[in-house]
Amino acid sequence: MPRRGRRSSGGRPGGRPPLSRRPDPVEEAGDGDWVVRQVTGAATGKTYRCPGCDQEIRPGTPHVVAWPAYVRDSDLDAWDTDSAADLRRHWHAPCWRARDRRR
Repeated sequence: MPRRGRRSSGGRPGGRPPLSRRPDPVEEAGDGDWVVRQVTGAATGKTYRCPGCDQEIRPGTPHVVAWPAYVRDSDLDAWDTDSAADLRRHWHAPCWRARDRRR
């Protein structure tokens, strides 16, 4: 028997965008606006170095990925075509929350 009420692959109920296209939240802070993404441990397969504590974030460890929401003119050379996402860094969640107290 064929299934009824199948949705098209382009969206979700209620007109919400597909999960893969949902925008990441932007946090406003004293050091600028940051796009912040929570990463589950199951989604990681590489080792990263946390800029807050300079310790490794091992594969399988939940953490935060953050990058500037907007590229500032002073961040890039005139010929540089990098985007703000190229400036993303992987942080331990407590290090990310405490970054303003470390400066």
